[in-house]
Amino acid sequence: MSLKEQINNDIKTAMKEKNAPLRDALRLLSSAMKQIEVDERKELSDEDIIKIIQKQVKQRQDAMSQYRDAGREDLYEKEASEAAIFELYLPKQLSDEALENALCTIIAETGAESMKDIGRVMGAASKALGATADGKRINECAKKLLS
Repeated sequence: MSLKEQINNDIKTAMKEKNAPLRDALRLLSSAMKQIEVDERKELSDEDIIKIIQKQVKQRQDAMSQYRDAGREDLYEKEASEAAIFELYLPKQLSDEALENALCTIIAETGAESMKDIGRVMGAASKALGATADGKRINECAKKLLS
């Protein structure tokens, strides 16, 4: 079953169970997917859907930090619950140790020696680790290893 089918089935299940928060969050995700399909006139692959989900999670995390700074705990909680639901559909994230090991391999393959080479490392790492590690985590770990 594709990721799109799974999300659509989960929307139906949430509707039957009258689980409004889950239903609403998944509808937002479905809407974002349909928007891309219409705008770009293409059928989304699972990789495309993962990128959309990652973007939605990032948006929720940005909003969460702004709501926390503004003292709006109610809105913070709503965004946090949506982000948690979206993360269920993402591949399992690498642990810090596994990420560091993967980056060591990528650094060796690219021949990177200093911070000047971080662009090459980030490019290779984004392709290799794309869905299993956030770009921010990759960047922080790469900087630590290259410095």
